[in-house]
Amino acid sequence: MNHSQQILNLAQQNNGIITTEMVVAAGISRGSLKHLVDSGGLERASRGVYTLPGIWEDEFVNLQSRYKRGVFSLNTALFLCDLTDRTPEKYHMTFPNTYNLSGPKAEGILCCSAKEPFYSLGIDKLMTPGGNAVRAYSAERTLCDILRTKNRTDVQIVSEAFKRYVADKKKNIPKLSEYARVLKVEEKLRSYLEVLL
Repeated sequence: MNHSQQILNLAQQNNGIITTEMVVAAGISRGSLKHLVDSGGLERASRGVYTLPGIWEDEFVNLQSRYKRGVFSLNTALFLCDLTDRTPEKYHMTFPNTYNLSGPKAEGILCCSAKEPFYSLGIDKLMTPGGNAVRAYSAERTLCDILRTKNRTDVQIVSEAFKRYVADKKKNIPKLSEYARVLKVEEKLRSYLEVLL
């Protein structure tokens, strides 16, 4: 099997999307990607992200591949956790506090920065509507984040998110309580859970 066929197979196994990183990890040269794009076998979605012709472009994957240290957070994570129906107009991402935010901000990403251990707390792999895995904060971490005053999340969005979470069979109240303690939102969390549980 030649390199072009290997790349196309990898893309098919990954919902029609392939990244330069995946190609290099498979031991295939970047030149093979360029050849496939030039011949029409792949389309360039964004820097380092390619799709099979006719495949829906997944903006979540595009952003994640350009900003590898970024983690989808706040309203974007609520959407990925299926805790809201509101499709994000702008994407929220959290970066390490030492990260230069000028690039993502120039693209219209709503950026937050966090120090360790808060940056790494609750990072999960969530599925996009296109069926691709991206790094985002878990439901428990996101619910605690939207309770923090500095994030100013709409009260209706917060209420809806908690109602959906409490109704979810996969909810993890002990983990939610632990994150609330670490992020210092225990009082606010208690007021929501007392009403719903």
